[in-house]
Amino acid sequence: MKLYYSPGACSLSPHIVLLAAGLPFTLEKVNLRVQPHVTASGVEFSSISPKGYVPALQLDDGTVLSEGVAIVQYLADLVPHSKLAPANGTLARYRLQEWLNYIATEIHKSFSPLFYPGSDEVKNAAWDKLSKRFALVETQLAASPYLLGEDFSVADAYLFTCLNWAHMVQRPL
Repeated sequence: MKLYYSPGACSLSPHIVLLAAGLPFTLEKVNLRVQPHVTASGVEFSSISPKGYVPALQLDDGTVLSEGVAIVQYLADLVPHSKLAPANGTLARYRLQEWLNYIATEIHKSFSPLFYPGSDEVKNAAWDKLSKRFALVETQLAASPYLLGEDFSVADAYLFTCLNWAHMVQRPL
């Protein structure tokens, strides 16, 4: 498998999951600062992943998966003994999906205004919204060491990735 990534991007979460799962993989950096985006080997990234953004996971048969939430669940399902995701069809799995969706829609996307030029008013409003979202996470983590309880999961890898962005936008957690 090959993970297409960019430093500082959300592609960190599948990278963490690959390492935690002990799966063999290679990495290929994607330069997102140029148009069109190109890989370290000089390939136009949109020819690999038409969505044009990382992460993308190329499987050994050439199939490409995109979207971090899908990728991390796929990886966890390859090694069910790792406990990186509960078994499919269980309530615990739906709780995992609940957290992954919350992180994707309420935390990940809410960081966007902080990464781009904009007024202080817009940035402060975005941070205020994020702070409210973090409160729910804080409540959950006060009750257990990880989002799903006692075991590290793919949701924790994704949350770590997003929380790591706070220092990049110079906002204290």
